[in-house]
Amino acid sequence: MAKRKFKPKRINPAEWLTPHEAAAYLELSYSTLAHYRSQGGGPILYKYGWRVAYAEPGLIAWQHGQRWSSTSNKLKD
Repeated sequence: MAKRKFKPKRINPAEWLTPHEAAAYLELSYSTLAHYRSQGGGPILYKYGWRVAYAEPGLIAWQHGQRWSSTSNKLKD
């Protein structure tokens, strides 16, 4: 019997971004996004084995959560 491959929930392939593409989309450096990925606090990511991908709607949601009225006062949603 052939081994079945895991198939994640389908998201439009056009919405999947590599870490480099996601960093460019968010106008962050790749290393900043990698830091967020390892320490937490960044956009939601999907990890399949060693592969990491971001969905565009998740990047947009995270971006909207980064609103501040001043450098010391984060706006609540």
